[in-house]
Amino acid sequence: MKKSLLIVIVSLVVFQVNAQFSRYTIQFRNKATSPFSFSNPAVYLSTKAITRRTTFNIAIDSADLPITPRYIDSVRLAGAVTILNKSKWLNQITIQTNDAAALTKINNLPFVQNVVGIAARLSNSIFPEKDKYKLEKEIIPIIHNPSNLKVESIQDFYNYGNTTNEIKLQNGQFLHNIGLRGENMLVAVLDGGFFQYKSLSSFDSMNLNNQVIQTWDFVSRDTNVNEDNSHGMSCLSTITGNIPGTFVGNAPKANVVLYRTEDVAGEYPIEEFNWVCGLEKADSIGASIASTSLGYTYFDNASLDYTYASMNGRTTIAARGGGFAHRKGLLLFSAMGNDGSNSWKYLSTPADLDSTIAVGAVTTTGVVGSFSSFGPSFDGRVKPEASAPGVNVFVQNANNTIGSGNGTSYACPKMAGLGTCLWQGFPEFNNYTIREAIIKSGSIFNTPNDRIGYGIPDMKKAFVFLLNRFAKITSATSTNCRTTLVWNSKDASTMKYEIERKLPAESIYTKVGELSGQGNTLSNKTGLQFIDNTILNGTSGIIRYRIKQIVDTSIAGLTSTYFDSASVTITAPCVVLSLGNSGVINNTTVNIAKDKVIVMPNMVTNNQFKLRIETIKAVKNLTIIIRDIKGSIIQQLSTSKPAGRSDFSVNINEITSGNYIVSVYKENVLIENKRLLKL
Repeated sequence: MKKSLLIVIVSLVVFQVNAQFSRYTIQFRNKATSPFSFSNPAVYLSTKAITRRTTFNIAIDSADLPITPRYIDSVRLAGAVTILNKSKWLNQITIQTNDAAALTKINNLPFVQNVVGIAARLSNSIFPEKDKYKLEKEIIPIIHNPSNLKVESIQDFYNYGNTTNEIKLQNGQFLHNIGLRGENMLVAVLDGGFFQYKSLSSFDSMNLNNQVIQTWDFVSRDTNVNEDNSHGMSCLSTITGNIPGTFVGNAPKANVVLYRTEDVAGEYPIEEFNWVCGLEKADSIGASIASTSLGYTYFDNASLDYTYASMNGRTTIAARGGGFAHRKGLLLFSAMGNDGSNSWKYLSTPADLDSTIAVGAVTTTGVVGSFSSFGPSFDGRVKPEASAPGVNVFVQNANNTIGSGNGTSYACPKMAGLGTCLWQGFPEFNNYTIREAIIKSGSIFNTPNDRIGYGIPDMKKAFVFLLNRFAKITSATSTNCRTTLVWNSKDASTMKYEIERKLPAESIYTKVGELSGQGNTLSNKTGLQFIDNTILNGTSGIIRYRIKQIVDTSIAGLTSTYFDSASVTITAPCVVLSLGNSGVINNTTVNIAKDKVIVMPNMVTNNQFKLRIETIKAVKNLTIIIRDIKGSIIQQLSTSKPAGRSDFSVNINEITSGNYIVSVYKENVLIENKRLLKL
């Protein structure tokens, strides 16, 4: 009798304490008696997820194992209980119930560590009208009529229209131009809904190409996210949107998974829990990137509020779950928050996570948005890690217009889109390295501050950072006084390599050759080769080489990097005895490279031709003379060239049609005469 009475009293206490809640987290003590095993991960992870773990040497551990099913069954059978969502990383589930007896029974289960109220009931009617659309508070819409938008004539792969300044602030067009547009990458976008994404104009190509791989609503627990809030849709448009000449997202070809984790009717920690479940699902399906334009600081129930001290990267539900995501190989991007102008001022979670890239908002000229939240994190880490356009930037609106809005919500997916394209080019590297490249390419990396963090990342600099880690000379050998260099790198047709050499007696490097990149899309190049055919009579000692890769050959964007160097040692001096076009080098007969001239083409139909001149050594005084068939000089020019092959464009617009002789001299000694016919 006393025991029964005690149970009733406990039940009443639990019910009264938790009367304000109808949703709870159940924390389990362990994963004992689990039917799942490390040896058979295919039961709970996709092939793509397993491949990522194998590629980057990520161990499959207890966090990967699903929650023990019998634990969940016991909770479900405790009374009037609905299972909402499950987090294997946190070893927690969320439930909905108003059954006090069920809560008591669950609390007494030996494998349950605790039961914590996490949210009120699901009814929207309990929330003030002003809170129903909290995500839209950051948007200041400026509607634009697409027919009036300026269409620029550009040479980039995409015609960005009015998003030109947004993409070019970060040199994102460089990635697109070398073929990195998000293909075969999988991005998870976690938000409050993706209203009408199936029918809005900027998503035409995304939908046509079936780039939406999966959808899930963690609030309603169904697959439909098309009818919910529009905030996530606008964020998504900055990644995969594509209206040529008007609006182009930063990773237009990326595949995406769309997860609704946010209940816009109110603000409770259960939404953080949903977010962690979303990351788990993204990991399980094999996503590489997660973009989150959500943030949590205070809630509708003040007893659940966070303080600035909570923003230390390890306290909040989101921070703990996000840490698991990063360890499993995902690269996370988080909106810094829009509290810079209000009393809170600081960042929100999950932006406080140490392994995310928290993104602040700037204008297209690099000025920080006044609303963008301040750093640092409570424990003193630099926040944000990066800043991107988020002030008056273009997004897709729910009424099928393109408009402008403010918010770190837009800066975040913009940065995530560029990170996606960057990682597409370097799949050999893990999320830690891609994150490092983005941060170190920041405009103020050496002097970070609490407004824009390490600054505005430059995608060309980030690309060079990763290229320097990837490219290397694999061998340098010398046979018969000829050196062969072999290297691996990545290139496209818009790039080229220059090979430089320094002889034992020289103090500076001299260009001795070059090699062009191949293909319209960046790809791995292995076994690239250069043979230094220069015969250096009497040379011995250490000959040093280095390779410069010019990743952007345009005049305006010229960018290069020396990615590796090597040396060869010639112990015995090279001795060359001339035998016409052959020779004897250290008692071995070989072909001897000689200077030569090629006219391309030798029949000219316009006013220009190319002159290719190859010389063994650098030439300080190079003279090019064009004569008519009578021997009269028609045109003459003087220049210089490095050792190796050089191409010169020669204008002959003032020369009439007829036959001519092109003579090339080095140091006043004739190299060759070539015929030229101008039609």
